[in-house]
This record gives sequence, C-alpha cells and structure tokens, in this order.
Amino acid sequence: MGFARALATTVFILALPVALVTSNVRLLINAPLVYSYSFDRYDAEDATGLSRSDIDATAGALRGYFNSGEKTFYHEVTEGGLKEPVFNARETRHMQDVKRIVSWTNRVQEVAAMYVLAYVVACFIWVRDGSLRQLAGQALAGLALGLAAVGAAGIAAVVSFDAAWDRFHAVIFSGGSWQFDPATDHLIQMFPEAFWRDAVLFLGAMCAVEAFLIAAASVVYLMGTRSERTRLPASLDVSSSRPHAA
Repeated sequence: MGFARALATTVFILALPVALVTSNVRLLINAPLVYSYSFDRYDAEDATGLSRSDIDATAGALRGYFNSGEKTFYHEVTEGGLKEPVFNARETRHMQDVKRIVSWTNRVQEVAAMYVLAYVVACFIWVRDGSLRQLAGQALAGLALGLAAVGAAGIAAVVSFDAAWDRFHAVIFSGGSWQFDPATDHLIQMFPEAFWRDAVLFLGAMCAVEAFLIAAASVVYLMGTRSERTRLPASLDVSSSRPHAA
C-alpha cells in the first residue's frame, strides 16, 4: 500500500507540469489569435504574395487538419490568378510530421490532465490523513520541477534561440525535412522562425503565470491550515486539563 501511494504521488508530481505545458500548447495550436499574430507581426501578405483572405483560410484549414483524421494537408489558394496548393510537396510532407507530433502531444495532454484530475479528486475523497495538505505540497514540488524545465527552455530561447530551435528540429524530424526557403516556401513565410521564438516565450509566460497562481493557492492553504493545526491541540489541552464544576 505504501509503495502504491508513493508511486501515485510521484506520477502526480511529474504529470502536473506535463499537463500544464501540453494544455497550453494545445490551446495555442487551436487559437486563431496566434495565427493572426504571426500574419500581422511578420507581414505574411507581403512575404507570400497571397491575399489575407487566402492566408486566413489556410490558418483555418491547418487548425481543422490538426483536429481531423486526414493524413495529408491540402488547401488551395489563388496565386497568379490560378488555384494552386498553398504548400508544395516538401512542405506537405513536413505537415504530416508536425501532425504526428501534435497528435502525440494531445494524447499526452489528455492522459496527464485526466490523471491529475483523478488524483486531486481522490485527495478530496480521502480528505482525512491530511491529504489536502499533502496535495498542496506535492503540487509545489511538481510546479518546481516544471519551472526548472520551462526555465531552461526559456533561457535557451533568449540566449541562442536559433541554435536551440535547430537542435530541437534535428531531434524531432528526420534529415533536413524541416528546412525551407523563405524566398519560395509559404510555410516559413507564414510562420517565420522569429514567430516561433515569440511563441515559445509566450508559452513560457503562460505556464509561469498559471504555475504562480497554483503555487500561491497551495502556499496560502498550507499556511492557513498550519495555523489551525497548531491552535487546535493547544485548546484541547487546556480544556482537558481544566477541572469540571461540581
């Protein structure tokens, strides 16, 4: 029983930061505002030569693709007066790889979030044995672990994003399938490397704010319940030692 509880606690401490980060990643991937930011900030119309309506429609098609069972992304735009696929064959193959990563991220997010929720509910059901105080302490441990990982990624993004981004792609994707020409390839024209630096920093900021709120609630609860636990025994001791009236 002790081993099972220790294992469940360890998994919770690991699952909490994973659920936090992957939930934010999933949110950003499906947020129209993120795509609009890239198009506005880095002038996608000028870079691609496409109309804004075609670019926005491509963004909507990408979000639909990530949430569908379609293996291959295909979307047409008007270019030079003709209907053409927005992405060439190389870009389309890369999108298949990206979707694979997105799908895995979604599955991990679902499993981690479900486990965290189940663990928290279990702590409330078995509220005796000080499980809520333990939960608060375990949440702080998980957040500290996540902060270390996100902080390392944030430092890498600030200090040398280009090198860190290249290493990330070299590990995740095969060969040079992720390298594109900004002069001709719409994918990198719509989402240049500078945008991904912004996205990583924004993701880190989201995780940091959420972690701070959870940590603050945990600390407040621990401090509040500690004062109650120290007062209660004292009062009981006084009442128990006081002589009863005849």
